[in-house]
Amino acid sequence: MNNESQILPCVMIPMTDRQLLLPNVSIAEVVDFAGAEPIENAPEWLLGQLNWRGLQLPVISYDAANGGEAVTPAGNRGRIAVINTIGKHHDQLPFLAMVTQGIPSQARLAEDQVRPLEGDTGPADLMAVDVDGHTAYIPNLEFLESLAIGAPKA
Repeated sequence: MNNESQILPCVMIPMTDRQLLLPNVSIAEVVDFAGAEPIENAPEWLLGQLNWRGLQLPVISYDAANGGEAVTPAGNRGRIAVINTIGKHHDQLPFLAMVTQGIPSQARLAEDQVRPLEGDTGPADLMAVDVDGHTAYIPNLEFLESLAIGAPKA
């Protein structure tokens, strides 16, 4: 059995046609999808802004940023995941928000449970991985941050 230190706490985040896999430390908070403040003439991937802890965060549709369509969550299913940024613009934009298509779930994964997969990925995907027989995608957080830093403001 694996040593406890080799287990990484992760979050599986449901999108329209895929699951995203992120380490827990990349998620600052998950909040209810109450709608974002819309922005006129915004690109499709920008659903608006979220007022979170006194900050105005761009709300990104991962689906649209990845070349698909922006889908607003139906009913009470959607959430907004507030993500810690990691790139060179972290000082200007310490967080961004990403709409989900369901409630993110916790996962505790060992290294041998995650294997890289070959195949097509979109611009917002860093890579596809197999997680215990299921495909998940690791998002390209630097790409999402580059979109967010240039997003128009309300």
